[in-house]
Amino acid sequence: MLLRLAYLTVTNAFAALRLLPVSDRDKNVEILALRHQITVLERQLGANTRVRFAPEDRAFLAALLTSLPRAALRQLRLIVRPDTVLRWHRDLMKRRHARTCRPKRPGRPPTVRSIRTLILRLVGENPGWGYRRIHGELTTLGIKVAPSTVWEILKQEGLDSAPERPSTTWADFLRSQADAILAADFFETVTLNGQRQYILAVIEHATRRIRVLGTTAHPSANWVTQAIKNLVMDLNDAVCRARFLIRDRDGKFPALMDEVLADARITTVLTGIRMPRMNSIMERWVQSCRRELLDRCLLWNERHLRHALREYEHFYNQHRAHQALDQAAPLRSTPGSITDPALIANLNVRRRDRLGGVLHEYSHAA
Repeated sequence: MLLRLAYLTVTNAFAALRLLPVSDRDKNVEILALRHQITVLERQLGANTRVRFAPEDRAFLAALLTSLPRAALRQLRLIVRPDTVLRWHRDLMKRRHARTCRPKRPGRPPTVRSIRTLILRLVGENPGWGYRRIHGELTTLGIKVAPSTVWEILKQEGLDSAPERPSTTWADFLRSQADAILAADFFETVTLNGQRQYILAVIEHATRRIRVLGTTAHPSANWVTQAIKNLVMDLNDAVCRARFLIRDRDGKFPALMDEVLADARITTVLTGIRMPRMNSIMERWVQSCRRELLDRCLLWNERHLRHALREYEHFYNQHRAHQALDQAAPLRSTPGSITDPALIANLNVRRRDRLGGVLHEYSHAA
């Protein structure tokens, strides 16, 4: 602001020097022209439009116009009211006196950045904590800070300081309970013989392991129930700790399916109506299956589809990299980085084709 104000002062000083040799007649003509331009601008902007001034513009106009008498100031054609200019002048003088009359003893020192960061971390990790609870936790850690300071930091960040702050969101629930969550969904495709096939798959949230339970042209209640019973047996054999299964409200899921899951101590969680994001991990796998397999492969019949899904399931679980798993596969950890310059300079990577080259797997040669 100061640099801009100095620039305005210098440029207008040169403008004032330019006016010295100008006659009074020419000055009057220029004043009338400027007045008319202001009238045109006011007519175009309208009465409800507010003109915004930068702080340096306000300071310059206040310093320039307050030397005039109040009566002369009211006769000027300004795009702001004369009282506004006077108020700007008062604010300018107030800031000037505030700088020259600073108290010798400073007030309360600012909160250390690390303490502020810790407070915000505690709020993010514990949404139900109020400022009093956070202050108690800081006291337990040996950090001396006033409860009002915690309250002020939360207010500055736009957070509610009361204990009634909204608790766990759906995304937080999925992350915290990932080890115990399964997700299921039906999706369909059409084979070359014109038959519509319905594919039932289940994915584990924590490991991203996919289980294709089967495909059929007639997803009856008995077929779905038997597929879920087979899933329960596989989970018991794999010692899986699943306690929730997320699915949509598709009519192909029978009520008997929920009873089978309940006997296995797995609670069925229904997504909202037309809310696929509540089952986003399963929906993302469906899109991957379509993009990487179904849209690139000519499937003759149901038998061919089952074979392709088995190959893709093995490829997805054993080889395909996942960003959520730090580029590892669900059933295979990421190998260590190659640090030997000789091995990097002589890479020998081989490709293995699945489904006739639709899927490619790359590995180092033995």
